[in-house]
Amino acid sequence: MNFKIEKRIGVRATSERIWEVIADLPGWDRWNPVETGVTGAISFGGTINLTERIEGLPERQVAGRVADWQPHAQLVWTEKRGFLFNVIRYYEIEQLEPGSCIVANGFIFSGFMGEGFHDKHKRAIRTACETIAEALKTASEAD
Repeated sequence: MNFKIEKRIGVRATSERIWEVIADLPGWDRWNPVETGVTGAISFGGTINLTERIEGLPERQVAGRVADWQPHAQLVWTEKRGFLFNVIRYYEIEQLEPGSCIVANGFIFSGFMGEGFHDKHKRAIRTACETIAEALKTASEAD
């Protein structure tokens, strides 16, 4: 069974501009207070490494593998946290009309341990998603 935590937000920017902010992995330090020190490559099977700082949880190093990506639309990576716990992390951009988009970011937890982690930490993770959404909105609407 999968457990999902997601935040969707309206952004007054083009999908191209939002993707520009997301695709600049080293630039995440300028806007993303939760996922910092991001390195890697957005390519099929590429790796994304970052430091995750979710309030109330210990800071941790994340090593993810890009599972899917489409410019101006989505970035998805997977992370194994052990034999019984997997995480899918994603950003999705849905253009409503030129200059207006809905952007989602979220976590999908699976596996036996994923259910317990979700149940125990869902408030902190929801807050992290909200913080990321607001920060991405601000960065994308700047200029």
